[in-house]
Amino acid sequence: MHPYFDLIPKYFPDLSEKQLSQFEKLWEIYHDWNAKINVISRKDIDELYLRHVLHSLALAKIFKFKEGTEILDVGTGGGFPGIPLSIYFDSVKFTLVDSIGKKIKVVNEVISALDLQNARGIQVRIENLEQSFDMVVSRAVTQLPVLISWVSGNIKKGNSSGVGNGIIYLKGGDLEAELKEIMWSTKVYDVSAFFPESFFETKKVVYLIKP
Repeated sequence: MHPYFDLIPKYFPDLSEKQLSQFEKLWEIYHDWNAKINVISRKDIDELYLRHVLHSLALAKIFKFKEGTEILDVGTGGGFPGIPLSIYFDSVKFTLVDSIGKKIKVVNEVISALDLQNARGIQVRIENLEQSFDMVVSRAVTQLPVLISWVSGNIKKGNSSGVGNGIIYLKGGDLEAELKEIMWSTKVYDVSAFFPESFFETKKVVYLIKP
């Protein structure tokens, strides 16, 4: 068994056999691609399930999206949080974007290898993306006020996602200064409330509801 893989069924006992199989395949796929195109640091790749997969799935402990919800993953890098979320929320549509072509190449190869029908990767700068979505997710790509300025025009108003449309952001450390600058309604969740592993001690899920 791969390191930390057992945490996935431990914290998500409702996963189907298909979903578990898809999560298990991530190890080989990412190790193979990372040897060719380095999208995950050498230190992190051996803790893939803890640092990337489980961290991405923190959102699934808090939010339940309606079927057909359209979610944009901004600055997805190697596919996080979008790929783990697209496995878990298999009736939700995910668009994963990054400006770096080699990262999106890996993302689309992973999507293809897992036969994920509800996910696609696009190489684009976020300011050039014209499509609108119910929700934006992202993981530590920039300061929160900057992220809002990038994506607010891409988020539909209302609650077509099943929760208030907006931004769900995975970030660590002290967010107080960033949050003071934001006029949107905000909720902050400690990831350690769901996953007690020491890696998650300072990790947060920030939920910003579009006014």
